[in-house]
Amino acid sequence: MSQEITGIEPELLRRGMRQWASGVTVVTSVFQGERHGMTVSSFTSISLTPPLVLISVEKGRRTHTIIKNSGIYGVTLLCVEQQEISDRFAGRIPDHQDRFEGLSTYTLRTGVSFLSGGLAGMDCKVVGAFDVGDHTLFIGEVLDIFIDSGHRPLIYFNRDYHQLREIPI
Repeated sequence: MSQEITGIEPELLRRGMRQWASGVTVVTSVFQGERHGMTVSSFTSISLTPPLVLISVEKGRRTHTIIKNSGIYGVTLLCVEQQEISDRFAGRIPDHQDRFEGLSTYTLRTGVSFLSGGLAGMDCKVVGAFDVGDHTLFIGEVLDIFIDSGHRPLIYFNRDYHQLREIPI
């Protein structure tokens, strides 16, 4: 006898995922001079050789469209001092406005904008895209990287920001 497996409501999954602590990133892209970005917590390294990272971006978002059209994206790993930037790119500034206004940025090989002050910036070329539910998984080959490890990471857990505390050794 087979048992039918049914899904759960989206809000229940959201509540469950709030129990997962993660770092905070801003994913950016540029296409035909238009740049955009959004806060993304679904980010992971998937291979060292070749150097590959994965992001998950909701379909229908402006950043999704730009990544799909350009084939490039950047990931800025945010530090604890960048909570306001996380909020800004998470939608406190609407999609149609310039979320980069007034912020210091830099570029690497692809021309994608990275946010200054982050822990690292990874410049990626899309080598795979997989539609999964209401999101697309973009696999990017890391073409270049900038690292500034002088700060602590911004952590997101249960709908709030946190930081790692230093433990004396």
